[in-house]
Amino acid sequence: MNNGFKAPSSILPAPDLSLPISGGPIKRPDPALIEALRAVSSATASANLHKLGVRHTFIEGPSSRVPGSKIVGPALTLQFMPQREDVASGIDQEYAERSSALWHVFDSVQPGDVLAVQAFGDPYTGCLGEMLITYFKGRGGAGIVVDGYIRDWPNVEKIGTPLWCCGFTPNYASQSGLYPWAYNVPIACSRVLVLPGDIVIADDDGAVLVPQQLAPLLLEKTLEHEDWEAFSRMRMAQGGSIWTYYPLSEEGRAEYEAWKKARV
Repeated sequence: MNNGFKAPSSILPAPDLSLPISGGPIKRPDPALIEALRAVSSATASANLHKLGVRHTFIEGPSSRVPGSKIVGPALTLQFMPQREDVASGIDQEYAERSSALWHVFDSVQPGDVLAVQAFGDPYTGCLGEMLITYFKGRGGAGIVVDGYIRDWPNVEKIGTPLWCCGFTPNYASQSGLYPWAYNVPIACSRVLVLPGDIVIADDDGAVLVPQQLAPLLLEKTLEHEDWEAFSRMRMAQGGSIWTYYPLSEEGRAEYEAWKKARV
């Protein structure tokens, strides 16, 4: 056993386990795709993914702590797991976390990345704090989504990194019942499956997970959706009926197609 772990007594042998667990290098999406998705809101992404058949994409719980923030970027992942007496409960110092997934994940941060953290909404675990978020910003990270709590909020707020979390706690990361176990592995962030390299879109409405392989199709559907919504908005501002223009009725659709053709 290594990396700061020790069994609490000789009658509880430690398992043959080496931590942290790493998922290896991440395959990130094409930067041009990320750039194009910046025009897509979390609400539009959620609605169109639902229409495509992917229904669980809203990362419920974390809310924006920097109002007006908007991020779009590939996900790095950090997984907290429950402590167990024969594995992690022997850790009794905050700085033992230096050898955990909590430290290691930051060395894989590239400019524009989003860190997604699985922490079970535990209010007694301060997943991240001022120093690590400072490091994340310095490496060019775009933002952080935590389905749990962070610490050092008065100082973190000054850093200005876009952040979505459930709240704040005075505790450090391994002080209670969880431990930073693995990084860049699949996680369940508020019961939403996040695979490393998937795309996170987050704004004041919340954070939405976009499967990497579906992102081009989402973009195509979104551009079409936004085009007819622009037409509908124009017509309703002119006094048109919502029954005709939102969503488009057969009559409204025919009018939209003629409008679109006339613009070409």
